Amino acid sequence: MNSESEIQAEIESLKERFTETKALYREVCALLFFRHGITPTASKLYQYVRKGSMSAPAEALARFWEELRNKARVQIDHPDLPEALKVAAADAVQTIWGQATELARTELAALRVEAQAQTAKALADLQAEQDHAKASEGLVQDMCGRLAELETQLQSSNAAHEGERRAHAATTARTEALQHQVGELQAQQERIRADFSAELDKGRTAIEAANERAAGAERRALREIELERTERAAAEKQLDGVRGRLMETERQSQSKALEFATATTRMSAELEAAKALVQSLTASLDAQSQQLQDARQQSSQFKAEADTLRSLVEQFKPGTASKAARAKRGNS
Repeated sequence: MNSESEIQAEIESLKERFTETKALYREVCALLFFRHGITPTASKLYQYVRKGSMSAPAEALARFWEELRNKARVQIDHPDLPEALKVAAADAVQTIWGQATELARTELAALRVEAQAQTAKALADLQAEQDHAKASEGLVQDMCGRLAELETQLQSSNAAHEGERRAHAATTARTEALQHQVGELQAQQERIRADFSAELDKGRTAIEAANERAAGAERRALREIELERTERAAAEKQLDGVRGRLMETERQSQSKALEFATATTRMSAELEAAKALVQSLTASLDAQSQQLQDARQQSSQFKAEADTLRSLVEQFKPGTASKAARAKRGNS
């Protein structure tokens, strides 16, 4: 008996020669029965061919047995055969045909049951796939809704980020403008401080010169009014008054200078601590400028008093006093 591989190879050859399903199954039945001595069945035919529906091999097998019976009947009706042999051969073929037909019907019923089971299983699988598809569709819809929400949140976040970026840019611009203003104010403060220092140096120089002139005038007055005690006492009294005013003026000038230095230090500390108090700093600088003006005015007043002192000293010189006394006696 040939192996299964040889049978399968011959069936593959038949598939190339017969493209029609019914003709292919008929040839496979003949191959198995006549060449390999195998009684064909519907399940075995379908196992070898794997083509068409499950009813195709059963129909082909029934037709094969019908044709075989017809051929056997023709041979049995041959006139040369004895009557007993004809009857025996007819009965044998009839028996074989009946058994083959019954077997084919049984296998066809089994195949139908198997096909129905497979169909039911396929329908169940299809229903499961449809349910899974519906669940997947619902999940996809949920994911689409979630995606839309995320896109909306992303747009809102981008808008908020853009607003924060613009606010930060505006704050940075305002900060740079304030820093520029503070720099200008610091430069202006340095200029005012330098101007005040220069004016203060000038005032100190003028005071020192006035002190020197006052000291010289005092020495000259003491030498010139030794013989004029009464006039000297009056002159000394006036000189003491001038000295007192001079010392008061100097003390006031030093006090104003100390106050200005203190105010300048406090103004610098406040400027570093709170740059936003620009208006207060400007007012303080205006007040300090007014104090500087007052100091200048006091210095001018001191110069006027020094000139007055010089005039008094000239009046009380010894020669001038003697001339005035002689003029007074001549008039008497």
